[in-house]
Formats: sequence, C-alpha cells, structure tokens
Amino acid sequence: MNSKPASATTDPARIPYQLPFPREAAPEIVVPSVIPDDERVWVPQAENVWFRPLCLNTVQGYWVNLLRVRRAGVLSRHRHPAPVHGMVLRGSWHYLEHAWVASEGSYVFEPPGETHTLVVPDNVPEMITLFHITGAMVYVDPYGTQTGYEDVFTKIDLSRAHYIRCGLGEGFVDQFIR
Repeated sequence: MNSKPASATTDPARIPYQLPFPREAAPEIVVPSVIPDDERVWVPQAENVWFRPLCLNTVQGYWVNLLRVRRAGVLSRHRHPAPVHGMVLRGSWHYLEHAWVASEGSYVFEPPGETHTLVVPDNVPEMITLFHITGAMVYVDPYGTQTGYEDVFTKIDLSRAHYIRCGLGEGFVDQFIR
C-alpha cells in the first residue's frame, strides 16, 4: 500500500525545500502589477515626474523603483557614488554626456563616479524605467557643486508623506521596506 498522497511526487526536483528558512531572513517582496492601476501608488517627485517604489532596502542602502516621466527635456544632473542598473520599460532617454540612447528594452549599467544629465526627448510622451540605485544620487550643477541628494531614506520619507496625503495611509510604504 502506498502511504504517499496522490499528489506527492518521487521526482526530487519537484519536491519543495523541506527545511525552515533562517529566522532572521526578511520576507520576499512580490509586486503583482509593477505598473499599477491605482495612480495613487506613483509618488510625485517633480512636475510630471513620479516614482513607484518596489524595494526600499535600509540595511544595504539601495532602492529599486520605476521612474515615470511625462514631459520632455532635462530631468536632472546627478552623480552616483555607487552602481546603478536600469531597464527601460517605455519610451526612451539619454544623457547629455554620452552618445547612446536608452530605448524600450534597453539595459543600462552606470558605474560609480558617473555624473550625467538625464534628458527625455521631445517625441516621448511617457518614459518609464526600472532603476536599482545603490547609495545616493547627488544632484549637482554643471560644475559639480552639490545642489541636493536623495537616498533610500529620503525616498521612504517622500513615499510615506505622499501615501498619507492621497489616502493610502502611512503604513502603505512599509510593504516595500526591508
């Protein structure tokens, strides 16, 4: 007589991991709809510029978000002291300092020390790019004088304040914080 349930398998590749996860391990983040139906999820950053948090990691000092821009022109000039990864989901953009254009489907790696000026072309009605940013973004003028910064903690503060104002609540951002 077989004591295994009818759904059990003998294929070891199909058996889920059987040991407990480390007690200190943080839970996963699963975002079913990365581009949300609810406009309130987008956090305003500047006029016609929003971000949508996906992961705000306070322990390792990075954040992953979507950046959405619905205007053409210069967005910002900034320096990265740590690496940045990006993937364009909609539209296109480029840097004044480089000859390449990041268009839909493009992957971009920005090495530490890179300073650049992000521009959305006139013919792009909407740009959405997934960015994974480590450390900080240091905003600078054309000569390198710092004009501002953002990091995972400023992103959390902006998100929390926005979610309170729009009715999603103070704790809405907590699902993205690790």
